[in-house]
Amino acid sequence: MEAVPVRVRAYVTCVALAALLCLLPLPGLRTPWWAVALLAALYAACEHVVRRRLGGTFYPVLLAGAFLLPPPAAALVPLPGALLSRAEQRPQALRRIWRAAELGLAVWGAGRVHWALGGRDSVVGCDFPYALLPCAAAVLAFCVVLAVLDGGILAVAERVPVRRAWRGLLSRSLAPVGVHGLAGLMMAVLWRSPYGPVAALLVLLPMCVSWWVFAQYHRERAAHQATIRALVQAVDIKDGYTRGHSERVGQASVMIARELAMDDDRVEVLRFAGILHDVGKLGVPTRLLRKNGPLTAEERRIIELHPEYGHEMVRGISFLGEARAAILHHHERIDGSGYPYGLAGGQIPESARVVAVADAFDAMTSTRSYSRARPVEAAVAELRRCAGRHFDAGIVDALARALARHGWHPAVTADVRPPDPPAPTIPSASSASAAPASAAASAAPAAQAESAEPPGPARSGPPGGDRESVGRGAP
Repeated sequence: MEAVPVRVRAYVTCVALAALLCLLPLPGLRTPWWAVALLAALYAACEHVVRRRLGGTFYPVLLAGAFLLPPPAAALVPLPGALLSRAEQRPQALRRIWRAAELGLAVWGAGRVHWALGGRDSVVGCDFPYALLPCAAAVLAFCVVLAVLDGGILAVAERVPVRRAWRGLLSRSLAPVGVHGLAGLMMAVLWRSPYGPVAALLVLLPMCVSWWVFAQYHRERAAHQATIRALVQAVDIKDGYTRGHSERVGQASVMIARELAMDDDRVEVLRFAGILHDVGKLGVPTRLLRKNGPLTAEERRIIELHPEYGHEMVRGISFLGEARAAILHHHERIDGSGYPYGLAGGQIPESARVVAVADAFDAMTSTRSYSRARPVEAAVAELRRCAGRHFDAGIVDALARALARHGWHPAVTADVRPPDPPAPTIPSASSASAAPASAAASAAPAAQAESAEPPGPARSGPPGGDRESVGRGAP
């Protein structure tokens, strides 16, 4: 508790007090305590199984309580399960109190809306389809309360900007909680029917099966993430000079994809593409990546094969989708001077054009052994200068808009390890403006090469220090 900021404890305390206020009318109500106890025990059991075995949260019992009980009584249903559940992170007591208070308020809000719209009578009388209207309104209220409280804790505890704290919380929860709401309505209707509470429990069986399938899907995604992390760690170990670069490129690719209004699945694929764009380095001899001195023409040709190596490595990983094309083509240029195939303009897949911009942006804004990080504004200006020749102008504009709106705050989990060789002299400002990243690479030993294509005009004879842009524009 001592490590928790005062503002966080104050916020949780206020939410807990609000939940207690919802319970004040209980003494004056005719509360079916046996139903409260049964639903609370059922929710605690379901929550234990779902969290321990499947992962996630199980809402049908809570929403059934909102449809069956007076709102203050319904607010009691989640308390035992939330207070007794295991918190995976510390402080456990504060997290349990927060969870109990949040769910209590959400169920109370759903119950108030449901009863205000006459939902109780429609459930008792099995009045369909009218019963769906109060149910839908109650589910919406449930989601709104959770979104408001979750956004508040993000803003207070993690200092997420207010404009971003609530973004997407409501929209992402509506569909899954809506399904849980229908299951809760079926439970409530069967509970009030001649078949009684035992029949209501049968609703949970297909829900548990569907939840198990959903959990398997998430486990498969977790396995995908583990595969990607292993590949990225292997690249980082082999070329420690660009440690963390892949994750940052993945984040920049996501920012561009969202600014281009791509759907969530494509955004995720582009994140994979950014993270894995350098995986072909595993096929490049380590002595070339860490060579001190200029590269020969033959060595440059070998390094230029790394996109094809990467494509071969991930070709059989079906979930990567168009990320495979991005890995193969992220060094192509709009004017056709890139590699490995010299594609131009619209021939280059969109995913590759996105990763190319993200890659160059991170190369310019990252501190390397041979160059200081540039300001974001300077990097964007350089990308704009090269737009239409090396980079897709629309994608550069999308990155600029995303950076203006959100800023650049990369969160990298890779260890940052300083390189062993001493940092060489940084080139002068005049030479940097002529060929910003290429000049830096030309002044650096070959072992300290940039992992991303540096923007700048095509060169007739590239210096040997740039490990990935070598040979670009060469005859």
